[in-house]
Amino acid sequence: MVAAMLRCPLYAAAVLLVLSFDASAHFVLSEPPSWTNQSAAGDPQKSAPCGQDDPGVPAEQTHVVTVVDEGSMLSITVNETIFHPGHFRVQIAQNPQSLLADPPVTVGDTACGSTVIDSSPTLPLLGDGLLSHTSKLNGPQTFKVQLPAGFTCDGCMLQVVQFMSSHGLNDPGGCFYHHCANVTVRPLARVDGGPTDAGLPVDAGTPMMNDAGPTVLADGGMGQVPQGGCGCRAGPGALLALAALALLTKRRSR
Repeated sequence: MVAAMLRCPLYAAAVLLVLSFDASAHFVLSEPPSWTNQSAAGDPQKSAPCGQDDPGVPAEQTHVVTVVDEGSMLSITVNETIFHPGHFRVQIAQNPQSLLADPPVTVGDTACGSTVIDSSPTLPLLGDGLLSHTSKLNGPQTFKVQLPAGFTCDGCMLQVVQFMSSHGLNDPGGCFYHHCANVTVRPLARVDGGPTDAGLPVDAGTPMMNDAGPTVLADGGMGQVPQGGCGCRAGPGALLALAALALLTKRRSR
C-alpha cells in the first residue's frame, strides 16, 4: 500500500514535504556566551532576531556580558547539533531592533534553497557566508570576525545567524536560526604601551579593570550596560610623606 501511495505524485510530494519539516537543524552558541540559557539542541533559536519568541520555549536570560576592545578580532564558537548544509552570518548593533532582517531566500529543491551572501559587509554586518559547509561539521567550530576600529557600544547585541538549505520552513524563523550575545565594545585601552585583553565574558555586577579603574557591568538583559570608574594618583610630596612615616614607624618599633 505504501509503495502504491509513493507512486502517486501527490502522495509522494506530501511525504517529502513532511520529511523536510522534520529535518530541522539547530546550533548552540558557545562563545560569546548566549544571552539566554540554551537547551542541548540550542533552543530557543527560531524567532528573529534572538530566539526571544519561540513558541513553548521561553527565553531565560543569562545576564552575561562579554567585554571586548574596539578593533579586536572576536572569536565565535558554534556547535551544529543537527546537520544541514548552510553557513553563518554575524552582525552587531546597539539594540535588537537595529539588527538587519534575515536576507531573502530563493526556493530550490526545498523552500530553503539559497540566500544572498554579502561579500563586502559593512556595519551592522560583520561577516557573511562564514563556515560554509555541505557536510556535517566535526564538533564545535570557531571562527573570527573583525570589529571595526572606532566602533564602541555599551551592552549592544551581537547576533549569530545560521542559514540552513535543503529543508522546509520553520515557524517562526523560516530558513534561519538565531542566537545573540550581550557585548560591550570598549574604547581601546592601553597598559604599558600594549592593548588590554579582549573577549572576556563576565557575569553582571562583576568588576572589570581598565586604565580608569574598575568597570562594573550592570544587568545585561537586552538593553544598556552602563560603565564607570575612578582612579587616583599620588604626587611626589605625598610619596615623600609616606616614606618618612614608614621610617618613623620602623624606628619606634625597635
